[in-house]
Amino acid sequence: MKALSGKAALVTGASRGIGRAVAIALAEEGADVGVHYHTQEDAAKKTCSIIREIGTRFVMVQADVSQGNDVRNMLEIVQRELGTVRILVNNAGISHRDKLENMREEDWDRVMGVNLKSAFMVTQAFLPGMREQKWGRIINISSVAAQTGGVTGPIYVASKAGLIGLTHSYASLLVKEGITANTIAPALIETDMVTKVLKVTPAPIPMGRFGKVEEVADVVVMLVKNGYMTGQTINVNGGWYFS
Repeated sequence: MKALSGKAALVTGASRGIGRAVAIALAEEGADVGVHYHTQEDAAKKTCSIIREIGTRFVMVQADVSQGNDVRNMLEIVQRELGTVRILVNNAGISHRDKLENMREEDWDRVMGVNLKSAFMVTQAFLPGMREQKWGRIINISSVAAQTGGVTGPIYVASKAGLIGLTHSYASLLVKEGITANTIAPALIETDMVTKVLKVTPAPIPMGRFGKVEEVADVVVMLVKNGYMTGQTINVNGGWYFS
């Protein structure tokens, strides 16, 4: 039997990039996986087809995770199809690049809604099931931008820094309930969001290359299996930032 057999997971933003790699890695360890997407339906179907070949159960679910009604509907669908979710990976995220003086209130609201508010609302929705089972793993995907200021602007940075603070709070509040909460802070992973802006690996990465989505997914699997790590930020950044 595989390590995560019998456990259900939800990965937000699982249609492409890091989210897809995480969903596949969890399935390879035996987990049944909720594959969330917002607008990229065809890409989400590809994620599901790979999981189908692996042989675990899955459900594809569309939602705007910045909206409470969508989150509640997602909870109902995933629990009906897969049972109680005990592994939650809050990966959904967007960026906003613009000159500081051009950033608008609606830009702030949109990025914060998808990157930070969603992690709070999705966790809030799925947490009762984890508490019932006395076992849960919450993993928030932040960014090196939260630690260095990044290159994507203050709104994105603030949203990703907020995830680290949110993780600390969950870790402290849930530590005695069998539920861990950790953050992963990747840097310049080879995804559409990164490579469409950067064509070559920038100087801040001492390793001299973009990271691979599978290298982030490996850390997710490690955190799911480890019951003693909580409240930590794991840096997957090619040596850009040390802690």
